[in-house]
Amino acid sequence: MKYITYSILVVFMLFYVSALHAQVPEGFYLSVDGKSGAELKTALFNTIKNPKVIAYSKLWEAFANTDVSKNNKVWDMYSDNPYGVADYYYDFRNNRCGTFKKEGDCFNREHLLPRSWFRGNKLLESDLFHLFPTDGYVNNRRSNLPFGEVGIASWESSNGSKVGQNTLGDYTKTVFEPIDEYKGDIARTYFYLVTAYEDVLASWKSDQVGGDTYPGLSDWSLELLLKWHREDPVSIKEVRRNEEVYKIQGNRNPYIDYPDLTEYVWGVLYDEAFKINRITDSFYLIEYSPFERWLYKQEWIDNLKGYFYK
Repeated sequence: MKYITYSILVVFMLFYVSALHAQVPEGFYLSVDGKSGAELKTALFNTIKNPKVIAYSKLWEAFANTDVSKNNKVWDMYSDNPYGVADYYYDFRNNRCGTFKKEGDCFNREHLLPRSWFRGNKLLESDLFHLFPTDGYVNNRRSNLPFGEVGIASWESSNGSKVGQNTLGDYTKTVFEPIDEYKGDIARTYFYLVTAYEDVLASWKSDQVGGDTYPGLSDWSLELLLKWHREDPVSIKEVRRNEEVYKIQGNRNPYIDYPDLTEYVWGVLYDEAFKINRITDSFYLIEYSPFERWLYKQEWIDNLKGYFYK
């Protein structure tokens, strides 16, 4: 009997592992194949434009699927401590802002592209690809500052996010710098934004993004974001969030699915044709890596043993 039970367990586990939950839909990026530079960016725009965004008021519930941490709390990039215990954690239902006086009071809905830069665009008001749950006080300190790299900080959050004068490139105004763990996340968000909304870039008011359709970013900002993208590769968090947002909006962030696209649009490969059949997507590189499959396998064996042998 024990042999039969264990055999069922193994078959079920193998079926589950072979059907992991996220991958790039077949043919989704077919129209961008063979293009490069500005032409590739516009082809991506035509693939991901006009997302089916939800109402701004419904973002609270959406965050419970897109931004849940391993402890089932809010995954807040402005307070998370990737290498230890954060100073505070938020419950999705009970810790929504209202009012706040200090860090740790509540979380709100952070537009990584500040509203004052794009006023009047209803899609951008609630596009989940640039809306994240973050501490209300830290979000307020960031305000509508560009992202950058700080020399001497005038203010610092509990997890090390900073406000101060930018030190990268020829831009010397005040900026907000997140911790290293999330710099790539933010860079890929901005690459998504200037691609998915390239038809309205001319109306944006910002030192960081906007202007011409290509490149869509100021020179210092492009240098910064490419640096962040290269130094902080796509994470499991991003892969899974990309899939959850896709379920809601019907579009994807191509720079998460295929990180090398960034190089073909703006980087060292901008004059070479992008060939999708030569590139492995992030799902197979990260989510479906041998280590991740092993973790799934161990979790399901333990869970099923507990079910059959309790």
